[in-house]
Amino acid sequence: METVKAGIIGGSGYGGSELLRLLLGHPHVEIVFATAHSKAGKRVDEVHPNLRGLTELVFQSNDEQGHWGDVDVLFVGLPHNKSMQIIPSIPEGVKVIDLGGDFRLRDQAIYEHYYKCEHSAFSLQSKFAYGLTESNKEQIATSDYVANPGCFATATLMGLSPLISQKLLTGKIVVDAKTGSSGSGNQPSAGTHHPKRSNSFYAYKSYAHRHQPEIEQWLRQLDPTWSQPFVFQTHSAPMVRGIFASIYATLRQPMTHDEVAEAFSAYYADAWSVRLVGSSPDVNWVKTTQFTDIGWAVDGAEVTVFVAIDNLVKGASGQAIHNMNVMMGLPEKAGLFFPGTHP
Repeated sequence: METVKAGIIGGSGYGGSELLRLLLGHPHVEIVFATAHSKAGKRVDEVHPNLRGLTELVFQSNDEQGHWGDVDVLFVGLPHNKSMQIIPSIPEGVKVIDLGGDFRLRDQAIYEHYYKCEHSAFSLQSKFAYGLTESNKEQIATSDYVANPGCFATATLMGLSPLISQKLLTGKIVVDAKTGSSGSGNQPSAGTHHPKRSNSFYAYKSYAHRHQPEIEQWLRQLDPTWSQPFVFQTHSAPMVRGIFASIYATLRQPMTHDEVAEAFSAYYADAWSVRLVGSSPDVNWVKTTQFTDIGWAVDGAEVTVFVAIDNLVKGASGQAIHNMNVMMGLPEKAGLFFPGTHP
């Protein structure tokens, strides 16, 4: 099997660090270069000390674009409003996986409302497949461009996709999702400062989170008739890694615990990275891994679905690599099939 040559644009953040960590251990990938505009000229293992002894790479500037065409795939790990400025200049024939939000939403007006900026490259949006790997594998496999889902969107959709696609739900859906501090990135702010977040728990972005339209868009893709009320509330939890989502919904008819299990098992029959745990999962079981752990509780026609993922792996870099494996015809598990730590 030929080695895939990969480049990383934007590798200095937590997502970039995880992308580097996972790709350095991938049996079929060579990292040709990585950029980090503010860290250009610094060794990768100086910026990410956990990678000491694993790489000799030096971060380049985003302006050094002459060799971008020398790779098979480019991972773009830039903030929103930045990817749209870079991606149009990527040479034809290079596959692109965008970990940011610039190409997830198909409606330009909705994008500009939630992201509070004008989209300068929206004509490219139609080229992007939505990168929820387990639900959109066929389109990802034939696409040269993939928009990696957001972390909250990933957790929520992993829990809802089986139920929506099989038209098992009716009425309002309420999602109550919690995330760790690494989801805010490595740039400190008043809201993410340790004295603020440590031992604290609070809600944020009520009725205004940019992952909500992304979730609703994919649910309508799964079932074009779906148009139920949808409430999405995020919380900051006193942990560093992980997302835990509790999803409250009403079934069209009463079901047993085993019948709900059958619905999930049928949908995820070929999904190696999904673990159906039956009851409540725990974010500690999935930390640093690509696994999605899903549980549920049923009371007649009322169902609660519980989803735990690592926000930086399944919610970002790991899912991007899973998408690369599918795009490049590599074994799906390559570079991703390993357990987390315990305790």
